[in-house]
Amino acid sequence: MQGFDDAAMMESWSVTAGGKTLMTMPRIAFLRALMLNHWYHHRGQLSVYLRLLDVPVPSIYGPSADENPFG
Repeated sequence: MQGFDDAAMMESWSVTAGGKTLMTMPRIAFLRALMLNHWYHHRGQLSVYLRLLDVPVPSIYGPSADENPFG
């Protein structure tokens, strides 16, 4: 991604199968929708798994409910 500037990230990106275009969106939208959201999903899965094991959930983006904000 270091080689991309703002103009390049706004260019269209397409998914094709058998010569048929299935989806077209700006590269930046693809990055957000398909890559970053996928990471967030797995982070959520991990936090649920830790809770099921009674393991304190670490701070991911700020304090979790398992941390004492006054401690």
